Amino acid sequence: MWVAFKLFRAFFMKHGYLSKLISRTWKRLHHHGHRHVRRRPYILPIFGLLLGAAIVGSIVVAKGGNTYGPSNSHVVFLFDKGKKTTLNTKAATVGDLINKIPLKLIPEDVVEPSRDTPIEEDNFRVNVYRARPVTVVDTASRTVTLTAQKSPRVVAQAAGLPVYAEDNVSFAAGDINKNILGEQVVINRATAVQLNLYGDPLTIRTRTKTVGELLKEKEIKLEQGDSIQPVAETPLSPNIQIFVSRMGVQISTVEQAIPVVTQTITDASLSLGASVVRQAGTPGKRVLTYQIETKNGQEVSRKIIQQVVIQEPVPRIVARGNAVSVTGGRTEWMVAAGIASSNHGYVNYIVSRESNWNYLAKNSSSGAYGLCQALPGSKMVSAGADWATNPVTQLRWCNGYATARYGSWAAAYNFWIANRYW
Repeated sequence: MWVAFKLFRAFFMKHGYLSKLISRTWKRLHHHGHRHVRRRPYILPIFGLLLGAAIVGSIVVAKGGNTYGPSNSHVVFLFDKGKKTTLNTKAATVGDLINKIPLKLIPEDVVEPSRDTPIEEDNFRVNVYRARPVTVVDTASRTVTLTAQKSPRVVAQAAGLPVYAEDNVSFAAGDINKNILGEQVVINRATAVQLNLYGDPLTIRTRTKTVGELLKEKEIKLEQGDSIQPVAETPLSPNIQIFVSRMGVQISTVEQAIPVVTQTITDASLSLGASVVRQAGTPGKRVLTYQIETKNGQEVSRKIIQQVVIQEPVPRIVARGNAVSVTGGRTEWMVAAGIASSNHGYVNYIVSRESNWNYLAKNSSSGAYGLCQALPGSKMVSAGADWATNPVTQLRWCNGYATARYGSWAAAYNFWIANRYW
């Protein structure tokens, strides 16, 4: 007991009036010893109460202008091999967390979201996907690769196989009759065609069946004076030669990149707001063909006569989480503030990042205050006189702010995602 008194006395010496009371009690205990305690048995309970008050007070003592509130640790749900583990961690990022726990990962394993993703809220989800053998079937060839990827194109590329936008690539179950155990990725190749467009040789991949269908797909329109060989009814075969010609004119071609388009999918295995790139995507290519008019050997004008996509872009696929897990007092606060349950995920996302759910949080630089970091904090008086100490009052003000400024919590959330503030 005496050792504990010495330690706590040293720690709380500088904490105001409580420290003075503790110090006085300590001096009496130290001076009179055990006899003093036996005669005044109420001293120890009083000392315990003072010490407890000092400890609680220290939790909300400001350091550097920022008020202490909830711990900087977070609850994380780790999913690995179908097993859910709940962790309490102070790891700042997913990578920090992975480095602190013995997962025994191999390079082919995949962790989602990415390792540089910050952990800024409770009930944050981290998924570990273990590599498994997959057989990539490409026409007559087979390649076995070890992968945890979810995109069949990425799996095929990881196996060292070139895959084009026009090829169909898909997962399939194993086939015992073909001696393929486990999962497989099947590549259904498009037909490669050699198109000579006004003297410019181009390689095009297509899933059409005839020359005429190819011209229609690529929007190649034949004008007067143009010729096509072989005829439109000719079936396509691998590396067939097709010539589109125009006599007596000067032609120039320019290759142009087609930018990658991002496709966003929702994924319930990821926390709301977390995102993962499942497929990087690749740009496509377009060829612009110009007819050149010259005078005295100098170009005087040009006009586009064909625009042909020779390679479709591969989309960038981004999985965006929509899993919401808000529990405990936070839910009760939001309900009491009149916030619809459909918005709880958005509120949790924003408040977790603005204040870590500390309703006493104060920004030392700007003076922003409370759960939603209102600036100034006093503006929250419109929601109630107890705005400085009541989280429900603060959330009631936040609800009005989100609706007035953004139209909805969903819009406020999207703004925060894009700008990292609101």
